[in-house]
Amino acid sequence: MTNEKIGKETQEQIMQMQLLQQRLQVFAAQKQQIQIQKIEIDNALKEVSKSKKPVYTIIGEIMVERSVAEVKKSLTDTKKEIDIKIKNLERQEKKTLASAEELQQKVTKVLK
Repeated sequence: MTNEKIGKETQEQIMQMQLLQQRLQVFAAQKQQIQIQKIEIDNALKEVSKSKKPVYTIIGEIMVERSVAEVKKSLTDTKKEIDIKIKNLERQEKKTLASAEELQQKVTKVLK
């Protein structure tokens, strides 16, 4: 089917659908990156929990001694923030996917 036979509105819907697909790919990449951070935090929490001595954190270019409790609290807070980011990304991903599916149905109906 040539572009002349496909209506301008349908062409715009196809382009919009492609943009939504790209957005979904970006969401997936961001989600994967955030999940890696979460795994790293979980591993750090396990290691900190094993320690009986003070631990060190890096601030800028220096290492600072901190108590295990302080580090655990900091890591736990960061993990909560990451969980919120993941939920937000999943919500955006779900909305985008629904829009893409709706557009796909419209385009498919027109092209039949």
